Amino acid sequence: MQFSIYIIAECNMKLMTRDDKSLLYNVGGKEGVLDEEVLLLTQQLLSSNPDFATLWNYRREILLHLETVRSEDEIQRLYEEELSFLEACLKVNPKSYGSWHHRGWVSTRLPRPDWARELSLCERCLSLDDRNFHCWDYRRMVVRVSGVPVDQELQFTDRLIGSNFSNYSSWHYRSTLLPLLHPGSPETHSHRVCEEQLLKEYELVQNAFFTDPNDQSAWFYYRWLLGRGVCVCMISCVYVSREGERVVVAFSRPALSVGLLLVVDGQPQQVNWRSAHPRLRHSPMWICDLPPGTISDTSNEHNLTVHWTERHTHRDCALYTGRSESWCRDSATDLELFRSELSVEKSSVLQSELQSCTQLLELEPQNKWCLLTIILLMRALDPLGYEKETLAYFQTLKEVDSMRTSYYSDLCSKFMIENTILKMEYAEVRVFSLCEKNLSTLCHLDQLLLVTHINLSSNQLLGLPPQFAMLQCLEVLQADDNAIENLEGVYHLSKLEEVSLRNNNITQLSDLKILTTCPRLARLDLRGNPITQIANIQSQLAELLPSITELLL
Repeated sequence: MQFSIYIIAECNMKLMTRDDKSLLYNVGGKEGVLDEEVLLLTQQLLSSNPDFATLWNYRREILLHLETVRSEDEIQRLYEEELSFLEACLKVNPKSYGSWHHRGWVSTRLPRPDWARELSLCERCLSLDDRNFHCWDYRRMVVRVSGVPVDQELQFTDRLIGSNFSNYSSWHYRSTLLPLLHPGSPETHSHRVCEEQLLKEYELVQNAFFTDPNDQSAWFYYRWLLGRGVCVCMISCVYVSREGERVVVAFSRPALSVGLLLVVDGQPQQVNWRSAHPRLRHSPMWICDLPPGTISDTSNEHNLTVHWTERHTHRDCALYTGRSESWCRDSATDLELFRSELSVEKSSVLQSELQSCTQLLELEPQNKWCLLTIILLMRALDPLGYEKETLAYFQTLKEVDSMRTSYYSDLCSKFMIENTILKMEYAEVRVFSLCEKNLSTLCHLDQLLLVTHINLSSNQLLGLPPQFAMLQCLEVLQADDNAIENLEGVYHLSKLEEVSLRNNNITQLSDLKILTTCPRLARLDLRGNPITQIANIQSQLAELLPSITELLL
């Protein structure tokens, strides 16, 4: 007995220093003894500190060994005692990683598991802390293994939400159960819920946020209910250019080039696919160069097909006689691309939800969750029609939630870019103007593949990101009156001829080195940048960029 006490005291010291190797030597000896005495020693140690993974691992080895020398009834009793011990450990630390993991292991080793007991334990733990994610994970495992009906689990979330609207874990669990119990039609995305059930959920969640408008749990769930999910990845555009003999393939979502095959006039081509920028390894756009002479002759017509074996799909594109370029694409308007964050339910339903949120805003004019949800609903109903109201709500959001001003600025920038893309497509032009929009970031640049002129002047941009290199048809770039420090995205834009960067923050010659990858660049305006104060800068730029014929400093 005195020896055991000595070992426990010694091991406690090892626990404090996290010395795993010497700890195991003290507990089980050099040979790693696997008997009940060592099981008792580990139990005494874990009772005081249940977060020591090494001891749980050692304990499992002992239990596995004892399984080989005991009868089924003895094993049943052994593991039931282990479960009782684990309950004591969970009282010490209800969020012990090791204890919950070990309990899951023990439950699967029991000859005759009592799953009702495990569910009852989960209910008790969640009644004490309804956000104990260890317990939630364990409960999901028990439900899966024991085959608890989905409707029973949905009723369980009803009880928890009814007792506490702020139970985010219950709302989240509910979002995983509804598509299983009330799936939508086959035409909708896999996680959608049938409309009849959606209307019931709208009523439930509205009760929650009208009861406590400032609690974020119900608002997050509400946003999920309105959500339409992630769009299916597919080929959205194929662009062909005789000049440079290039083919560009754009996807609806970032993808790898694995499985991309190019066929020209019925002949498979051996090509190497590359992203628009080296940093874009998982890219929505891939480019390849054809062998010289393949499509350069304008007197010939060519038919190209891009196959993507990963999705068993393909896209055709014809390059007609006398044309230097051609493309085949899906428009953002046809795909309702920018409504994908919210469902396309019947407009009357969304309009009703908008009215409900507007009524709540009248009662709670400073509620940021309500303001943001109204913006999203307006985006779903009519992005262009509600543009003015959306900008006003964003301004209010920045005032009531000043800690997240940058987030709201970026989100507003995203929506303004989306609206401009829609306007450009309706007008069927290749000129893109975003001047004086207070943009703080750039997004959806993969949608601007065909743009030849872009104006980003008078915004709050700090740089042009790598995704900017996806503007493969760009000829003129205007980005005056920003705070641009780097031009990382102006990379291998083979058609770019003019760049205007007046009144930005270009400070050194190395900031402009990326422009050497643009062989046609002939005009560069750097007036109002700190770099113009460098001695002999004109001669240095002439040496760095010999193709430039008009340099303004």
